[in-house]
Amino acid sequence: MKRKSPPTHRLLRGRRAYAAGQDAEALAAAALTAEGWQILAQRCRTEAGEIDLIAEREGLLAFIEVKARPSLAEAAFALGPRQRARLVTAAEAWLATNPGHGRVGMRFDVMLVAADGTIRRIADAFRIEET
Repeated sequence: MKRKSPPTHRLLRGRRAYAAGQDAEALAAAALTAEGWQILAQRCRTEAGEIDLIAEREGLLAFIEVKARPSLAEAAFALGPRQRARLVTAAEAWLATNPGHGRVGMRFDVMLVAADGTIRRIADAFRIEET
């Protein structure tokens, strides 16, 4: 009988990061809902990549990247150009299969979540032209 080896440090770190990401996304979704946003999708997978949250309020569609770090300052620097480009491509893929949303516009937001649960949203964090 083959013995299972104990999980590696890397695997455990990955599991913790995944759980922390889910917790941060749940906090972000709750904050958006409290502000009147309707959550259309969470952890939405497209052929171009994953979108953390997709929400709509009064015809405004927001594709939201959630970044959890020990502090808001660290989270603010966590979204690089490659991730922005991936998010734009994933949003285009989602829109192609979900027409009829965003009748008054769309934007890309970033929600920062600190380890203490503090949340900050950067509305319209970047434009397609900036990717």
